[in-house]
Amino acid sequence: MATEAQKEWDIAWCPGCGNFQILEILKRAVKELNILPQNLVVASGIGQAPKTPHYFETNMFNGLHGRSLPVAAGIKAANPNLTVIAEGGDGDMYGEGGNHFLHAIRRNPNMTHLVHNNMIYGLTKGQASPMSRVGLKTPVQVDGVYEEPIQALAIAISQGASFVARTFSGEIDRSVEMIKQAILHKGYALVDIFQPCVTFNHLNTFKWYKDHTYFVDENYDPYDRAAALQTVLNEERFALGVLYKEEKSYTFDEKMTALAA
Repeated sequence: MATEAQKEWDIAWCPGCGNFQILEILKRAVKELNILPQNLVVASGIGQAPKTPHYFETNMFNGLHGRSLPVAAGIKAANPNLTVIAEGGDGDMYGEGGNHFLHAIRRNPNMTHLVHNNMIYGLTKGQASPMSRVGLKTPVQVDGVYEEPIQALAIAISQGASFVARTFSGEIDRSVEMIKQAILHKGYALVDIFQPCVTFNHLNTFKWYKDHTYFVDENYDPYDRAAALQTVLNEERFALGVLYKEEKSYTFDEKMTALAA
């Protein structure tokens, strides 16, 4: 008789969804860093992306839409020995969670923030998200999206986030290394992950991401804020890689003296 560990997971994502690749990327990253399940917590909200911690062995907190960042910061403050990841989609993190996104940057908690960015709301059947491109037609935006998308990475860099990176779910090996860097970074680390939604977003396909992205080269300086802003504001081709880093003298959990042992 099969054990629980040997049974197949009932994964709710559509065949071909980029979330499968992101799940593999995250599992590889934590395994290669030798992070034991009991030392890892993934906080997530509502959506397809926040189902990720359901599908591998970890501690998790699955809460309200857009609310995983304050929960993750609280978990890290309460037990600084844990590796803490906040995970969700672009709507979850930049829409409902947009206010928490801003204040997580300010507080600089020592945790990793993974955003599955498919430029659509997938769980609720294909409405435009804050990252949807102008002109994208959806069941709600029947004449096409007319608002400009949020410049999430530019916001993070301009506000002084201590680690800002972007990758693509189709680049598995490079994404694993990027997420490992984010986890090892001391402070708030944002990794925005482009991924296709094969069911509801037929504009930003796997091929579209391949054609519209490039990795910064070895001469790129992630400590140059002005250059980083210029890089992420160029949307003719989207830069991938560690795009900005800043060494800060504090983290949120270090400043929580009330919780000190």
